[in-house]
This record gives sequence, structure tokens and C-alpha cells, in this order.
Amino acid sequence: MEIQLLKIYFTISIIYFLGHLSEARQQFVTCGSVIKLMNTDYRVRLHSHDVKYGTGSGQQSVTATELQEDINSHWLIKGATGKSCLRGDSIQCGSVIRLEHIETKKNLHSHIFSSPLSGNQEISAYGDDKAEGDSGDNWTLICTGDLWRRDDSVMFRHVDTQMYLAVSGRTFGRPINGQMEVVGVKSSSGAVHWQAMEGVFLHTPDVKHHVHQHTEFKFL
Repeated sequence: MEIQLLKIYFTISIIYFLGHLSEARQQFVTCGSVIKLMNTDYRVRLHSHDVKYGTGSGQQSVTATELQEDINSHWLIKGATGKSCLRGDSIQCGSVIRLEHIETKKNLHSHIFSSPLSGNQEISAYGDDKAEGDSGDNWTLICTGDLWRRDDSVMFRHVDTQMYLAVSGRTFGRPINGQMEVVGVKSSSGAVHWQAMEGVFLHTPDVKHHVHQHTEFKFL
């Protein structure tokens, strides 16, 4: 009888532990998740659409919108160019990632072109229908602590040019009337802060995560 009670107690303890582990895991942003990113300074979401810049690179434009429900604000989190991250694993601060625009399959990109409204560095969406781009698609995640938490204010620094992803505060007219200009800026003191908002957050099985702890960002 005593052994049976111990078995029951052990089983309940394991279930309790895994439940809390699962809850803890859901606090983090993970590889393979599809999310919206809100600029916390202007309260607008990172956005793109099949509209090309009329100046600069002529590539697909990237803007920011106040509309919370717009499907063109969804981005897939991937590993750096030529690499992939293990789906469902939490992302370490300091990792290099890419953001793929779900609707058009292009990557968030930057390069040495001037942005159309403010003259900062242009941010575009780039790549073919398989979202294959180049090193200009790589962004370093800057956050506090070890892992990217969903409620964190984070920054994205462009690997090639060291510019920070930001919102300029300028607003476009037609054909993207009312949307704000997204740019790259030198200083981390501008409107460069972003937070994960609505989306689908993938998580590896809790037991697997427990076995593979301290390997949250893996490249295959």
C-alpha cells in the first residue's frame, strides 16, 4: 500500500512538474513561430505587402501599420542565411535570425539605399518565391537575459550594416496611405524597440526540451 501511494505521488509530481515546465516554455519566442512585431514607441506593427518602392532599391516595401488584424503583418522566424533553427526551440539573445514575410515569402532585408521619406537606411523585403535571399537578410536579436521572452522589448541590428530596425515617424501617402516608414538607424536610442504580439508560437515537447536544455538555438 505504501509503495502504491509513493507511485501515485511520484506520478502526480511528474505531471505537476511538466505542467509548470510547459507554462514556462510558453513565455518564450521560438524558432518556426509566426508572429507580429509591434514597435513599442509608436504602437504600430511591422508590415509588408506586394507594393514596391518607387525610389531606392525598387524592392518590396516594408512599413508599419496601426491595424492589429492585418494578415500582412505576420512574420516567420528562421535561422540565419544558409542555416536553420530547430523548430520550437527558444531563441537566445544575441542569435542571428531572419524574418520571412508570410504572405509574400520574402525576407526582411536592408542595404545601402536611402529610405524614401526620412533619408535613413531603407528596409525592404527581398528574396525569390522560396525566400532565398542573401546576408542582407540577417538580423542580430538584442535582448536582456539569455532567451527572447514574449513580453520583452527587443531590438534587431542588421548584421551587414549594423543599423537598428526602427520606425521614423513619417507617414506614407498613396498607395499605402497612413502606414509609417520603417528604416534602419545608427543609434539604439531611437524608435528601435519591438515586442512579439499576436501569432502562433511553436514549442518542442516538454520532455525533449528538458533533455536538450541549454541548446535552445540549434543549427542543422
